[in-house]
Amino acid sequence: MARDPRYDILFEPVRIGPVVSKNRFYQVPHCSGMGATWPQTLAAMRGVKAEGGWGVVCTEYCSIHPTSDDTPYPFCRLWDEDDVRDQALMTEAVHAHGALAGVELWHGGYHALNRFSREGHIGPSARPVHGYDPVQARAMDRTDIRNLRTWQSDAAKRAVRAGFDIVYVYAGHTYMPAQFLSPRFNDRSDEYGGSIENRARLLREMIEDTREAVGPNVAVAVRLMVDEFIGPEGILAEREGKEVLEMLGELPDLWDVQLGEYHVDARSSRFVKEAAQEPYVAFVKRYTTKPVVGVGRFTSPDTMVSQIKRGILDMIGAARPSIADPFLPSKIEQGRIDDIRECIGCNICVASNGTGTPIRCTQNPTMGEEWRRGWHPERIAPKHRDDTVLVVGAGPAGLEAARALGERGYQVHLAEASGELGGRVPREATLPGLSEWIRVRDWRQGQIARMTNVEIYRESALTADQVLEFGFPNVVIATGSTWRRDGVGRAHHRPIPGADGLRVYTPDDLFAGTPIEGPVLLFDDDHYYMGGVVAEALSARGLAVTLVTTAGTVSAWTSASLEQSYIQAQLIEKGVDIVVNHSLIRIGTEKMTLACAFTGRERTLPARSAMLVTARIAEDELYRALAADPGRLSAAGIVSLRRIGDCSSPGTIAAAVHAGHRYAREFGEASVDEPGFRLEHLRHEERQQFG
Repeated sequence: MARDPRYDILFEPVRIGPVVSKNRFYQVPHCSGMGATWPQTLAAMRGVKAEGGWGVVCTEYCSIHPTSDDTPYPFCRLWDEDDVRDQALMTEAVHAHGALAGVELWHGGYHALNRFSREGHIGPSARPVHGYDPVQARAMDRTDIRNLRTWQSDAAKRAVRAGFDIVYVYAGHTYMPAQFLSPRFNDRSDEYGGSIENRARLLREMIEDTREAVGPNVAVAVRLMVDEFIGPEGILAEREGKEVLEMLGELPDLWDVQLGEYHVDARSSRFVKEAAQEPYVAFVKRYTTKPVVGVGRFTSPDTMVSQIKRGILDMIGAARPSIADPFLPSKIEQGRIDDIRECIGCNICVASNGTGTPIRCTQNPTMGEEWRRGWHPERIAPKHRDDTVLVVGAGPAGLEAARALGERGYQVHLAEASGELGGRVPREATLPGLSEWIRVRDWRQGQIARMTNVEIYRESALTADQVLEFGFPNVVIATGSTWRRDGVGRAHHRPIPGADGLRVYTPDDLFAGTPIEGPVLLFDDDHYYMGGVVAEALSARGLAVTLVTTAGTVSAWTSASLEQSYIQAQLIEKGVDIVVNHSLIRIGTEKMTLACAFTGRERTLPARSAMLVTARIAEDELYRALAADPGRLSAAGIVSLRRIGDCSSPGTIAAAVHAGHRYAREFGEASVDEPGFRLEHLRHEERQQFG
């Protein structure tokens, strides 16, 4: 298909100092959970982005010196020539597809905990380090500042040797240069503190140093936090943001602008929608003639065009949308708008990095698997022979299995017990703030609709006898899971007394529209998003809600997805009472009994209903009935039986989609040795060093 002329502007080349991007699509630096730990995994992932049409593809944060060590989180490094060699893997993969490679040189200042390097901590002023590590940073003297500038220059030279086209000075996300800019961190009285001219001095020097280090053929970019999002104590767009650009606007070759720390810059779709940063960055182009790139979780090409035509941005920055669909630019160019896998903004990608593991994505199950499993987001091996598969259950696992099997050319029969496809997805998408999650179902349903080899049977609940009667040779069960009604979970390994009462509910009752009487005590022993969002939904019904959790915060695991503080604040604003560090131990008809997680001391709270968000039970009865009699399977002509997704191990939607995709990839293929994917090992000559 031809490109829609409305989008031609997105494919105009953009000059960035001495280099030229082939279009306006710019994959901004984003964490990958790979870094220096898994360089081949990282290079393959970035290479796929370049293949997908991004004009610029950048690394994640790349440390310039051991005093900037973020262990245990995987980060990139340019400390020595071995790091140069590893980074060259990435630049070669990116250049192979005609894209520019950018590197975000990083010194964390207070954010660098140096747990691995054991180096001393430095910052503009004497402060404790970020988080709760019992160490403090010393105020940098002039020697420290000279050293920092030298480290930046040396790392920039290594970046050039590694083949990078764009080298960053990183003054974003409250890292070192931004700490000097911020009055919150900088209380110096010398030439690096006080006035904005003084606080911006280090940034100016680092830009000039980097320019000299990289030479005439490599561009210099600055990532600038234009607003710290903490009020007048920090950087404000109308104050430091504007004044820095007034002073330094023409120094670098490109400005990459962003807001606050990560939890501000990468807020989930539950709290902000597409292009949410525009009001805070729209002023930037008034103060520079250099290209400006910014983010906004852009998935709509019309929104992208609007950003360019209205003079907000020159290049469309993306992290999460490039993860959900690395081929987003190519699909726009080819007129395949309906094929774009739009980011749902769930932040499971961010959570992966926050847990120190390679990045994953709810929409794109191939993310992070490009090297270790050899998966590609747009290519899948065709079938080796004619075969037929019955997929029972059209939730996220079943839908993805059917779609990918169909793409391979197999004949697929997809049976869904209800009249609606998507399983848990359409139900959860009705909860406050989660409407964009429906894209998981809609994209797969749209792709399957074009396939003549995939048949869908709605309202088709199947028994074991019916499956055997059909006699399809391959059966995969993807019947999902339901929430437990007995309160068993992390805190309780036996049912909670009273859980068999009349007014005890689970999220499944909320989805079913069951009337629930208040006041409600919601017990959250799941600790992801469900407890908090169900409490919000109940509150929106006008019910008095108390959320009780064994953790120290609401929805504790969402700290990894950068949502926890927003969830807790929103519940407080909605009037939900919160009781932390307590477990629900007895359910009564008019009152609930809690126990302190530390002392066991009991207390009671009045409530007419209990909402249990503790754990889920796999709906695997059909699988177990079929698996119980291998003889009947064989007699019916069934040669393979599998269960996938929540039916096997209840987990995230991302895990279910990945399980469905993996089943389709591996179906009909020769088995591989454990662990089933490639591992990155020390090279032979490196092993020799250890005798």
